[in-house]
Amino acid sequence: MRRLRARDEERESKINLTPMLDVVFIMLIFFIVTATFVKEIGLDVNQPEDDTVQPVDPDKRSIVVRITSHDRILIAKRTVDIRSVRANIERLHAENPEAPVIIQPHPESTTETMIHIMDSARQAGVYNISFATGH
Repeated sequence: MRRLRARDEERESKINLTPMLDVVFIMLIFFIVTATFVKEIGLDVNQPEDDTVQPVDPDKRSIVVRITSHDRILIAKRTVDIRSVRANIERLHAENPEAPVIIQPHPESTTETMIHIMDSARQAGVYNISFATGH
């Protein structure tokens, strides 16, 4: 009698994994089919046709604005008052319209001075503004 019970328990304790595997494969097929129809949104990138590097004209200089640690502003190695930054950038931009403005702040300078210079450059019509580090 014990042997019959042991065999019955063995039969009952075995789990049939076939239906579970069928469900997993059906789900896998479903995900593969739905994933192929998803359209990815991206940006179209236009590669330049000419791979040669364009030579930089030495006359096209940058308008470098330096800020010292005590918030003094230097444009073209001259000390400039904060109220005349826009006029100086306008003058240099009129001489060379393609010249970008490069702001080089000192690590101890205030953010307020840097933002004032950015605003002055934008008011002067220059939108190519970048930052440089290294004092």
